[in-house]
Amino acid sequence: MTQSEKIIEEVDSSMAMEGMPLTGEDRRRIRRCLENPSKLKETLRGLIQKHTQTEDGYVQRL
Repeated sequence: MTQSEKIIEEVDSSMAMEGMPLTGEDRRRIRRCLENPSKLKETLRGLIQKHTQTEDGYVQRL
């Protein structure tokens, strides 16, 4: 098992204890950031945009 896979399994275990196991998309996202750290800011920016709501309740998509 690679170091990335060990980290993903540890994160998944922690999240599962809270009732929020990782999805396949979550695993791919974490793997991509671990294997290519330059993608971290891009990934975070995308997640923030995806989950940001405006005051009128509409999701902001840029």
